[in-house]
Amino acid sequence: MYAKNTLISLLVATAVLSSVAVRAQTSSVNAFSPYTMYGIGELNTPGTLPMRSMGGVGVAMRNVGGINLLNPASYSIAPQKSFLFDFGGEGQNFYNAQSVLDTQSGDYASKHTAYNTFNIRDIALQIPLAKKLGLGLSLTPYSSVGYRMRYDHPYSDDDPVWGNVGSVQYDYQGEGDVTEVKLGVGWEPFKNFSIGVAAQYYWGDIDRDYVASASTITGSGSVSSISGKDNYSVSSFKGQVGVQWVALLNEKRALSFGATYDFGGDLRPRVASTMTIGNMTNTVVRDETTDLKLVLPHQVAVGAYYQTAKWVLGADYVYQNWGGRNKGSVQTGVSGTGENRHSYAVAYTNTSTIKLGAEFTPGRYDVRRFLKRCAYRAGFRYGRFNQTFDGQELGEWAVTAGVGIPVHFLSVSGINVGLEYGRRGYNVAERIGLVRQQYFKFAIGFSLFGAGGENQDYWFLRPKYD
Repeated sequence: MYAKNTLISLLVATAVLSSVAVRAQTSSVNAFSPYTMYGIGELNTPGTLPMRSMGGVGVAMRNVGGINLLNPASYSIAPQKSFLFDFGGEGQNFYNAQSVLDTQSGDYASKHTAYNTFNIRDIALQIPLAKKLGLGLSLTPYSSVGYRMRYDHPYSDDDPVWGNVGSVQYDYQGEGDVTEVKLGVGWEPFKNFSIGVAAQYYWGDIDRDYVASASTITGSGSVSSISGKDNYSVSSFKGQVGVQWVALLNEKRALSFGATYDFGGDLRPRVASTMTIGNMTNTVVRDETTDLKLVLPHQVAVGAYYQTAKWVLGADYVYQNWGGRNKGSVQTGVSGTGENRHSYAVAYTNTSTIKLGAEFTPGRYDVRRFLKRCAYRAGFRYGRFNQTFDGQELGEWAVTAGVGIPVHFLSVSGINVGLEYGRRGYNVAERIGLVRQQYFKFAIGFSLFGAGGENQDYWFLRPKYD
């Protein structure tokens, strides 16, 4: 009966969360960054909310009461007659700033934009198939695109093209997402050693629009504008394998190591491009569909995970060879004026990321003090963005925090709250004139654990008394 009431409470909370999300969501854009203008956009940090609140660590995590989305080998720990279900939402605030030269005063001025989003973050399920054999299924966002930019090219009589026309205004905008569905199986063939395999399916649509409008020198009108639209449609499979080894396990502590390898693969995005001249008849000058090469990287991740009654410590290292699988570069448009005019060659680059996280539970079995039964989490993540601008690498880092709230005494089911603050591009933004980006994320998630046994949440057992 208690478990039923708990489920009802969580469902009510979910309904409230969904209604808040509908009111808070500013648009369908799930990211707001000029760095999403190329490729598949900004990569989302993988993992459930408890893992993301610890910096994103979890390659070696083995926890009966938690779903590990990073390593399919962890599914082997699923206990019999049980299930795990995890879902939640995430709100984000993006703040972008850039120093821009004022052509009249000759001084640099700081311009900035801010944007808020709120959407459902992920859904995950884990169930046992047999003894030491488990299955996991998840639906999570992989990457997001969202940007709106404007550039005014002032009139210059020495410009070989626009010097005969006037000033030009360029508008760029884009939005879209790529979603990942992952189905994996974990098996423990030997004591304290598990292996896992997973199939991942990616799909989504990304729209990118641009408009170039020129004004005459006299300012008495404008010439025909040129607009274009590109739609990228993604649909592709890839795979992942993982292993976990429990090196130490006793009543007081546990130490485990893990590793995964992602095969990557060509997303084979199908691109439909249209270009229109904005005269009275809106003449279409190009309308074609092509297959664009965009390859997901091979990825290697290793990690360690240490647990005691009060403490959990984790560390991960992730390497992705974006540059090795995506050759070539894209030349951006010209920005700035006079001697300060720049154009940037954008190319993919290999990345390395370090993740560190900790969790502290003061008194998991404390009957009187509720706050001592809560789990307090913190973490740090540092790495490089997967694109370079004229060979310059953009640093990015984030600090995270969160708390796990049990729904009742000795329950594994709970409510999780997480925070994240991050920065990107500050190491080179001032030197080469790029955008300085910072963001703040707030997330809430629900974890449902159902199992039969002493001090567990009863879901599959029929009670003798109600």
